[in-house]
Amino acid sequence: MNRSHCREMSWAESVLYIYVGSGKPVPVTDLLNRTTLMDTSNKATSDYVRQPIGRDVWAEIFTWLDRPNSGLMILDPYGGEISAVPEAATPFPHRGGVLYNIQYMNFWAAGNDGEPNVRWIRDFYAFMAPHVSKNPREAYFNYRDLDLGRNVVVGNVSSYEAGKVWGEKYFKGNYKRLALAKGKIDPDDYFRNEQSIPPLAKNK
Repeated sequence: MNRSHCREMSWAESVLYIYVGSGKPVPVTDLLNRTTLMDTSNKATSDYVRQPIGRDVWAEIFTWLDRPNSGLMILDPYGGEISAVPEAATPFPHRGGVLYNIQYMNFWAAGNDGEPNVRWIRDFYAFMAPHVSKNPREAYFNYRDLDLGRNVVVGNVSSYEAGKVWGEKYFKGNYKRLALAKGKIDPDDYFRNEQSIPPLAKNK
């Protein structure tokens, strides 16, 4: 990789570059268009990196990004004020020691089944396992990925124990606190989806 592979742009330009994805210049004023710009489906997942990734691994990563049906790899740097906030201060736990977040994303035409695109992102995610955070392999909740796990409903209530599979990846030690809050606010689990916080009674 060298300077010729890089393109400097504003944040607004990067939004259009990623989500329109034509590779051609698009006027920033297109962001004012309130209709949908894309007729596509997509899949995303994420990782957190706490140790530098070596040059040899980056060389392999670039080959993944050049494969058929490949998608995007977005790096968001952390540190600074993000790291200054204690891990347990808010539900968001990815604080001190995180170098950056990785978002993996792939798009395909809405009329296609997307199987090769989804396979690419799953295989790439598996390849990255040795190079990212572990125990748990952390993930960002806003890049929700049902491959990380889904709620198991027992007696019409989502299981707290089963939810740990995905919940501790997103929230680490804050998962239990969130489940206790859900147990007070919505003990019957009326508001739920595949990865909603399960309710937990305080005496459990």
